[in-house]
Amino acid sequence: MISIQVSDNLLLRTLYKEDAEELFLLVDANRQHLRHWLNWIDSNTTIEHTVQFIEHTLQQQETQEGFVLGIFLNNKLVGELGMSNWNHSLKKAQIGYWLANECEGKGILSRCLAKFLDFLFDNVGLNKVELHFIQQNTRSAKVAERIGCKIEGVLRQSYLRHGQLEDLVIAGLLRTEWLQQRASATVGS
Repeated sequence: MISIQVSDNLLLRTLYKEDAEELFLLVDANRQHLRHWLNWIDSNTTIEHTVQFIEHTLQQQETQEGFVLGIFLNNKLVGELGMSNWNHSLKKAQIGYWLANECEGKGILSRCLAKFLDFLFDNVGLNKVELHFIQQNTRSAKVAERIGCKIEGVLRQSYLRHGQLEDLVIAGLLRTEWLQQRASATVGS
């Protein structure tokens, strides 16, 4: 199982069935906040749905299709960060994330993503990560820009969000680009 220490009080780790109640309560408390961007919110309405989700993510991790990690701040679950659509031949995958409303804008996601990208490029051996978001999601656009993603294209009307077709932005980050950023940050510190 995966555990990545981000800082003294911030940890990324595999979610287990024992985390289902805490995860469900977090999702439920942030339902309105998350619903705007995440379609799965409407189908996650019971703890049993959350247990099934965790079982599915553990299966994906075992079969190396992807994985989901909980974001724990001071041992309290505050969001998720994950990798899906793992293409072993091309050494690429898609990343996604969400945070509780009260945790946004505090640098938590940026710190977690930096360690997560290090893990994906250094330990998992990926060559590329992609971040997909709808054009109206300016916060995700800023996250993609902050981590150094380049916009690779827009797939018109390729995402169905609450009954509406939306344009989907595809942003990508190559391992070499991430290593260059890391080297520049180290030199600049």
